[in-house]
Amino acid sequence: MRLVSRPNGATWGAWAAIRPRVALYPMLGGLLVVALLLNVGMGAVQIAPDQVVAILLDRLGIHAGIDFTVQQENVLWSIRLPRVALAMIVGAGLAMSGAALQGIFRNPLADPGLIGVSSGAAVGAIALIILGTAPLGWASQPLAAFAGALAITLGVYVLSRNGGRTEVVTLVLTGVAMNAIAGSAIGLMNFVATDAQLRNIVFWTMGGLGGATWDVVLPVGLFSCLGMVGLWRHARALNLLVLGEREAYHLGVSTERVRLRVIAFATLVAGCAVAASGIVGFVGLVVPHLLRLIAGPDHRTLLPASALGGATLVLGADLVARTVVMPAELPLGIVTALAGGPYFLWLLRRTRAAQGGWA
Repeated sequence: MRLVSRPNGATWGAWAAIRPRVALYPMLGGLLVVALLLNVGMGAVQIAPDQVVAILLDRLGIHAGIDFTVQQENVLWSIRLPRVALAMIVGAGLAMSGAALQGIFRNPLADPGLIGVSSGAAVGAIALIILGTAPLGWASQPLAAFAGALAITLGVYVLSRNGGRTEVVTLVLTGVAMNAIAGSAIGLMNFVATDAQLRNIVFWTMGGLGGATWDVVLPVGLFSCLGMVGLWRHARALNLLVLGEREAYHLGVSTERVRLRVIAFATLVAGCAVAASGIVGFVGLVVPHLLRLIAGPDHRTLLPASALGGATLVLGADLVARTVVMPAELPLGIVTALAGGPYFLWLLRRTRAAQGGWA
């Protein structure tokens, strides 16, 4: 009689712990592909998946024998694909920068919007619109947004530290104050703007991807990829910083240098996203939390997973924005706020209950 060995309890426990991580990337990749296909196919002009493939192959000189119209080809190549690409870049950048900022500040409430990155980037980008100049060409607006985001974020970071550590409540309240200051600066610029500039600013601050073109996607994608690679290279240091600054320092991490680098890379990525799409809130807060519940706090997994999840979320939100009130279009920031606001309220209650109150 043949005996078959059975895994012991420890083996089953270890497998149960890593199983969500093993399935995470295929799951996120599948959701991203589905969202991508829905976005390129749905809209005022319907394009079937086989027609999408045929149009792309036709651009490469390969004829697949599937009929499509010139209108479908122009809509796909000139409107849908740049918009889908920009949505993926914006979503991935906001979610990844949110995950990194939560790690560097060691609290669950940090994201590009709450601590002033988005409003600071808006100040820089709107200032460039008001001035009507582009001294560095296509790189001017992303760099202006980056400068504004970096200034506000560093101000929040410096003012919220007390005794060598950053408290959750202090961080959030400081972010609220800095957002108010940035909001007053935006209001002042709105006051002095011309009617044409004001209209552009209003629609831009509500968030949207309607202005997506390849001329916008390429520079924003370049800066965002550089920033995301920089964040991913600091994943191990972020894991050590979660243990505490003193512990990380004794393990060989230059805490202040790492912190400043991560803040710089996160603000570069978020600043580019805001410069291209306007203010799109809650992506950097919701996505890292949901994925942390599934895959755990390891930033080597969390950062790339957040990029995939953020890209999927913004693709889904943009699909809703484009189709729910056709032929009109909802601002993307309204859709993400409707989804992220209730989640943030739940997170506040959960965090307060876990800490036994804020006092």
